[in-house]
Amino acid sequence: MRPPSQGLNFLLLFTKMLFIFNFLFSPLPTPALICLLTFGAAIFLWLINRPYPVLPTVDLDNQSVGIEGGARRNAYQKNNDLLSYYFSDAKTLYEVFKRGLAVSDNGPCLGYRKPNQPYRWLSYKQVSDRAEYLGSCLLHKEYKPSQDSFVGIFAQNRPEWIISELACYTYSMVAVPLYDTLGAEAVIYIINKADIAAVICDTPQKASVLLENVEKSLTPGLKLIILMDPFNEDLKERGEKSGVEVLALADAENIGKENFRKPVPPEPEDLGIICFTSGTTGDPKGAMLTHQNVVSNAAAFLKCVEDTFVPTPEDVAISYLPLAHMFERVVQTVAYSCGARVGFFQGDIRLLQDDMKALKPTLFPVVPRLLNRVYDKVQNEAKTPLKKFLLNLAISCKFSEVKRGIIRNNSLWDKLIFAKIQNNLGGKVRIMVTGAAPISAPVLTFLRAALGCPVFEAYGQTECTAGCTFTTPGDWKPGHVGVPLACNHVKLEDVPDMNYFSVNGEGEVCIKGTNVFKGYLKDPVKTEEALDEDGWLHTGDIGRWLPNGTLKIIDRKKNIFKLAQGEYIAPEKIENIYIRSRPVLQVFVHGESLRSSLVAVVVPDTDSLPSFAAKLGVKGSFEELCQNQAIKEAILQDMLKLGKEGGLKSFEQVKSIYLHSEPFSIENGLLTPTLKAKRAELSKHFQTQINSLYEAIQE
Repeated sequence: MRPPSQGLNFLLLFTKMLFIFNFLFSPLPTPALICLLTFGAAIFLWLINRPYPVLPTVDLDNQSVGIEGGARRNAYQKNNDLLSYYFSDAKTLYEVFKRGLAVSDNGPCLGYRKPNQPYRWLSYKQVSDRAEYLGSCLLHKEYKPSQDSFVGIFAQNRPEWIISELACYTYSMVAVPLYDTLGAEAVIYIINKADIAAVICDTPQKASVLLENVEKSLTPGLKLIILMDPFNEDLKERGEKSGVEVLALADAENIGKENFRKPVPPEPEDLGIICFTSGTTGDPKGAMLTHQNVVSNAAAFLKCVEDTFVPTPEDVAISYLPLAHMFERVVQTVAYSCGARVGFFQGDIRLLQDDMKALKPTLFPVVPRLLNRVYDKVQNEAKTPLKKFLLNLAISCKFSEVKRGIIRNNSLWDKLIFAKIQNNLGGKVRIMVTGAAPISAPVLTFLRAALGCPVFEAYGQTECTAGCTFTTPGDWKPGHVGVPLACNHVKLEDVPDMNYFSVNGEGEVCIKGTNVFKGYLKDPVKTEEALDEDGWLHTGDIGRWLPNGTLKIIDRKKNIFKLAQGEYIAPEKIENIYIRSRPVLQVFVHGESLRSSLVAVVVPDTDSLPSFAAKLGVKGSFEELCQNQAIKEAILQDMLKLGKEGGLKSFEQVKSIYLHSEPFSIENGLLTPTLKAKRAELSKHFQTQINSLYEAIQE
């Protein structure tokens, strides 16, 4: 914002100019004089209203600082101390919510809606009271206010999820989310691994599955199911026969109200949540996270953006990313600590845009999968050469402003080109954070130009709560994941087998800080693999320090294999390059130690493939196009071109591809709930096609 004195100076200057103007041009005819005056006024208005850049608070050429032991910290910190909290009165998740209640003055907290209706809101006090009643009920049912008391939450995002979670924190118990999409075997495994006696779930269908497991003696320790949705009495009767009490949430809250117990708040070092990571192979692993872990991660985000975005009780976050994942948990912790509101989507991702328009969120956490759809839709709508030219010109002009520190949504390009995109997101987004997976440079550049708000990229994993690096405000160049957050340090460790060495600024990304987990539940072997004796978390990702001090993720230590000639292959690195091909939606790169080349299974993009095929003179249904040899060859050539541009070596390029018409998904068992490829399952599922590809290559 321009200082008042600067505006006064402009006014004085304009007054002087009027006198000079009057002296020089008074002999002119009146119409000419009016034109000149209008032109001068326009210039004056532009001068006083033109946007001024917001300068970064750190040197963008030196964004991180080396510290003892070869690690690095961000440059905006004054010393090497690690952040544990942002607000002195909010050091646990329980205190975070209590602070939100105070600073919002019992304002709106949790919002929900039914189809075609506006959002309805629960206040902070309503949520707090209901959490205390539910927690009191659990204590009445012989649960203990202890870190050994694990409560399962098996539901989709909704206000009752937060009430259930807060009930645990209010009485020093531990929340254990159960994913909607983890699968039956994994749910059984988690209930037994964590000795869960009570599960709070949303639908009668889920309750029925839980009861069936008890009836089959698969989860004998489960004794209480609390249901959010209405249910028939036969479910209660069925539970009684198996020794399981089935309670409605409303009834549980009434029991707690009648048998109220004073809160037993936790300490920062106490266990708060066990987040089971889905994993691509084997059983889920339960990451044990303390209150300090989560609070410090949220605090580090606030610290990083405090000169750019200061949340207030007027801010609104949209909740649609799974609450069972820590990215969403940290976003909500940020919101509650500042008394902001959280509105939940209706439960159907296809209606998310409608929910966004109704909610008008200001804080928008997002994953690349969704952003890629936004990008592809905009690109596909620019069908004529003129529209493509105008779109690219608008992106170029807006992004040139962004690079100078000017981020706005009121330019001419916004009004002509980008207004529709912004309105589809509610029109009031103040900040966007993308994480959970890599995002391509073209998509990120487009978003930073089009949305008129800061778009940050975060990198991390469940074991460091959520994030460990974050974009520095003011650095809007894509191609990296930012710098270490204020709650952790980052170092790179040698990986000799893959020829990565820390002396070259490359190696496995390792994290140490207040956000790093305490280990895996009842799994010392896996814990020792992840945490070394000095407390460094080994992520399995390969990183490179760029000259400006930012971190770039370049490879993956896990999921590597050797080809017959002895060359190491990191398939995820290759897939991240091939996925940039416009007709490609998903790609799975496969190789074997007895083979000397790679093959791939490619799922084409349903939106892009028809136009891609039309340029080749090929028409037909989506399934027919997937079977067309010319289409297959053209897509392969486009992928190879991108591979060459991306620096892939010849042995890293695939030799042949198979086009598959059905996307990999959680439902068909080919993706994890965090949307990572289940490589073993994909290899098994496409074994026939893979064998055919190798036979055709004739190695």
